[in-house]
Amino acid sequence: MKSNIVLIGMPGVGKSSVGVVLAKALGYGFVDSDLVIQSVEKRLLKEIIEDEGYEGFISVENRINSSISVERSVIATGGSAVYGAEAMKHLASAGTVVYLRASFETVNARLTNLEGRGVAMRGKQTLLDLYNERIPLYEKYGELTVDMDGIIIEEAVRRIKDRLSVFHGKI
Repeated sequence: MKSNIVLIGMPGVGKSSVGVVLAKALGYGFVDSDLVIQSVEKRLLKEIIEDEGYEGFISVENRINSSISVERSVIATGGSAVYGAEAMKHLASAGTVVYLRASFETVNARLTNLEGRGVAMRGKQTLLDLYNERIPLYEKYGELTVDMDGIIIEEAVRRIKDRLSVFHGKI
């Protein structure tokens, strides 16, 4: 069995919040790939996007996510991680990729400051444009899908653990 759990999904879906609680529940480590990127680059995500532009940020994210090497950890990726084919191949080889799915309405209600969060968007792209663009990528890479609409963190963790148990056997 792959030793890590990799969480993917839209910004605001709860990857980091759920990831921390899931890691505690499993006795795993926790890695937030956005924080790894900021640490390696010594800049905030929004500064990387400002300095490097959209494509530059995606390249930085892909490079750094491709180098994450941990065991028995929950890895919460940034929402744009799915644009990096090399990174997603690397992460999928090291862990089970779990897509945390939420409706556009849920994502829109949770996100109030896209720029401050460092959400990578092209030019005049709207959140709905971004959502529609990314959903097929999340569906492509996600080995398991957990619906996040209308649930609390503990319920999300229970659903993930249940899905992983069915997928892998007892974890």
